[in-house]
Amino acid sequence: MDYNTACKDKKKKTIDQSMLLCCKLFISESRNLAVLDAIERAARLDPESVIVNKFEDRAYNRVRYTIVSYVLHDSTGSAIYSPLQQTVLAMAEAAFGAINLEQHSGAHPRLGVVDDIVFHPLARASLDEAAWLAKALAVDIGNKFQVPVYLYAAAHPTGKALDTIRRELGYYRPNFMGNQWAGWTMPGVLQEKPDEGPTTVSPTRGIAMIGARPWVALYNIPILSTDVAATRRIARMVSARGGGLPTVQTLGLVHGEDSTEIACMLLEPNQIGADRVQNRVEMLAAEEGLYVEKGYFTDHSPDMVIEKYMKLISADRN
Repeated sequence: MDYNTACKDKKKKTIDQSMLLCCKLFISESRNLAVLDAIERAARLDPESVIVNKFEDRAYNRVRYTIVSYVLHDSTGSAIYSPLQQTVLAMAEAAFGAINLEQHSGAHPRLGVVDDIVFHPLARASLDEAAWLAKALAVDIGNKFQVPVYLYAAAHPTGKALDTIRRELGYYRPNFMGNQWAGWTMPGVLQEKPDEGPTTVSPTRGIAMIGARPWVALYNIPILSTDVAATRRIARMVSARGGGLPTVQTLGLVHGEDSTEIACMLLEPNQIGADRVQNRVEMLAAEEGLYVEKGYFTDHSPDMVIEKYMKLISADRN
């Protein structure tokens, strides 16, 4: 066995035995294919990070990338390196270089070009390791791009929830036509001090949220009606905040010209799953005289994410 082969086998063994981290990267663009292509080219610079899924929504003008790689530790067991850090940073740089938030519009709320980055532990990785990477990336993005960054969940010193921060910043309030988000209308100086980056906001780049949490399932339910007020009523009654299902967060949104949608975050999907949410929405919609289609997940399950990552990384090595 020659030296290069020996090194390759050693590296392969290390990676196969490493713990995995998953990043979900939400970017405010889905209509400009050249921009998406530039972001994806940046992701391919390091083959040890793999995009295992991509979800685009033209009505929302928003894309989500699911990216997976390993995390390495020092002799004390502390996390010291993951290829995800530089991969996500490169994707963010491509996004900031190509997208102007002042010219962006869509039917989904957003506060930044790179709107949300969340890390989940996979396989034997821990939430502490996901939080370590979230905090390291927040420093990078805050310093390199001069973008205010708010940490949330396990990455925040007190575990502050994402929806709490968003509510404080006015994330959920449409600023165009009563149901759309367009341009930048927030003050240039933030009242709530960010965890990283400046307190002043570039209207072309906006704000970034970065967090770490256990796996969250994203499940959308189409409502065949343009009555967004009714859809919002249903969404609120389904949500934990509205007295509905525990650990379920919802948004009632316009989705295209002839329908609306309830976007759901299932914070503990093994406890309160999609079937239960679907049934509750159908029951409430029937009371409003509205027809509901079967909902859909926007991402794979954790097991499927791991399986796809292992297949893709093995194919790349071969």
